[in-house]
Amino acid sequence: MNPADEKMWSILTHVGGIFFGFIPSLIAYLVFRDRGPFVRHHTATALNFQLTMLIASVVSSILILIVIGIFLLVAISIVLIVFSIIAAVTANRGELYTYPLSITFVR
Repeated sequence: MNPADEKMWSILTHVGGIFFGFIPSLIAYLVFRDRGPFVRHHTATALNFQLTMLIASVVSSILILIVIGIFLLVAISIVLIVFSIIAAVTANRGELYTYPLSITFVR
């Protein structure tokens, strides 16, 4: 895969997570993990971040029973959008990015 295609798929993986959760990251990781180190790094980090945010959202949904869950869901949404945009911009520049607050599930 040429570098321009690697950048494009990396960007789409990060931005897709904003709208569709972990599904675009999972599909991109499974399809593109053997096509280049750049796209593999970005799809793996996006998948790790999306899974971390999914776990945080489930816990926050349970905590809605006490009021703090509502505030946590809002904070998770903001963090998801901001960090995904930062990752997409970094991928567009051709640099590697690692999300903060992310648990490593996939290497």
